[in-house]
Amino acid sequence: MNSKAPTTILIVEDQSLVRDAIAMLLSLEDDLTIVEKCSNGKEAIDYLNDTPAPHIILSDIEMPLVSGLDLAAHIAKQNLNTKVVLMTTFSKPGYIKRALSLGVKGFILKESDSDYLIDAIHKVSAGDKVISPELAIMALDDKNPLTQKEMSALKLASDGLKTRAIAQQLFLSEGTVRNYLSEAISKLDATNRVDAARIAKQKGWL
Repeated sequence: MNSKAPTTILIVEDQSLVRDAIAMLLSLEDDLTIVEKCSNGKEAIDYLNDTPAPHIILSDIEMPLVSGLDLAAHIAKQNLNTKVVLMTTFSKPGYIKRALSLGVKGFILKESDSDYLIDAIHKVSAGDKVISPELAIMALDDKNPLTQKEMSALKLASDGLKTRAIAQQLFLSEGTVRNYLSEAISKLDATNRVDAARIAKQKGWL
């Protein structure tokens, strides 16, 4: 008889059917316990503010209000004692590098079968890192030409901020911001800052 305490899991997914199906699947495992289900990263952060962190947070990436990557960034910044596993239907190689830089322990495709998901959760719980092979190959082939400062300026531009507001946010001169945006547009062979942001988002770099 296994007397080890079960691995606790918080599920974060904006589609209720998917969220409930994953919770049902994982709860069938004797050594896994679902402690809560949230529909976006903001709900998860609110939950973590009031409750001890679970062993694992299984989260979608693209969600309203707060994305899975932003949730992972919050967890890293707060130094919470939990392991993040991200799920995605979007094959964006830039996501993988950003996720790994935030200390994410697992990165899997939603298209993976149920046995793969369960096995991944068990491996992460045991201290391993799990990345779907298809995603790992894509990440190796991905080359992001943008610098961190160019990405920061482009991200704010994609949020609708004008040059002056971007400069204030980044504590830079307006001329420097224009240079960063111009470089980003040129590197991505885009027509303007909006087009550049669209390309970068498609790649998963923003």
